[in-house]
Amino acid sequence: MAATAPFRVRTITEFHRLNNLPGPLHPLISLVDYAAIRHPEERSGVSVVFDFYSISVKRGLNFKMIYGQQPYDFDEGVMFFLAPGQVLRVELDESSKTEPSGWLLLVHPDFLANTTLSKGIRQYGYFGYAANEALFLSEREEQLLYGLTAHIGQELQGYTDRFSKQIIVAQLEALLGYGDRFYHRQFVTRDNSGSHPTLNQLETLLDNYFNDEEQLRQGIPTVLFVAEKVHMSPNYLSSLLKTLTGLNTQQHIHEKLIAKAKEKLSATDLTVSEIAYSLGFEHVPSFSKLFKQKAGQSPVEYRQGFKN
Repeated sequence: MAATAPFRVRTITEFHRLNNLPGPLHPLISLVDYAAIRHPEERSGVSVVFDFYSISVKRGLNFKMIYGQQPYDFDEGVMFFLAPGQVLRVELDESSKTEPSGWLLLVHPDFLANTTLSKGIRQYGYFGYAANEALFLSEREEQLLYGLTAHIGQELQGYTDRFSKQIIVAQLEALLGYGDRFYHRQFVTRDNSGSHPTLNQLETLLDNYFNDEEQLRQGIPTVLFVAEKVHMSPNYLSSLLKTLTGLNTQQHIHEKLIAKAKEKLSATDLTVSEIAYSLGFEHVPSFSKLFKQKAGQSPVEYRQGFKN
């Protein structure tokens, strides 16, 4: 029987609608009370992929999470990080009588464009598949993080001036910094071998490739190149990735490429042509066509959105 492809949630507004929540105060960032979320039984066992970052602290969970194709060590009073494009599956525990609580911060990559976190957010190891354990917090740590998210929530309530985004990003950087400190405190001696090795390899391989100008001069990585690097046949790798994530190898390459293009469009003064060539394209129209197909707007339109 063919595996069911993961359900993709592309926007934060769509997340709110699927969970019967009021619309977000801002389309690219939202702070959600976890007690207001209910996981319908029909979604139990269904894999989901978000196109945005998720940072949360949760208590009293009545479900188990499968992350990176491995059970996630998840219990009460824990912090959880999820990056765009990663696969998560929720399995409800019908015997549990607990009431979940906590908060959930959703951040679309477009919100971070033209900020220090545009490139910096993926430096945090807890956003990788290799982090296969939840982050357990002390009461003091949890209260500290709650204070930071409360400030973000206050800014979202009055998102009306040019300083709000800068203030929110500063609070978010502090939140991630504390998360990094707590993460290393807990996991410095842990073995992170439980995640799916192919997902781990692919994530590292593509990150390294698109950050290496010398390699990009050789062109966009091909499916054959990626398959050889992970020691699999192209067909087997694409089939495996499709089962695990809903995307084949070529689509994974394109997702990483578009993310890198968005960084350059928002954070540099390079022309669209220069960006296309720097990402391994021989012809600018090919880059523009792929970008519009994936992002829903042309590179020029995307860049103009940060100049309003």
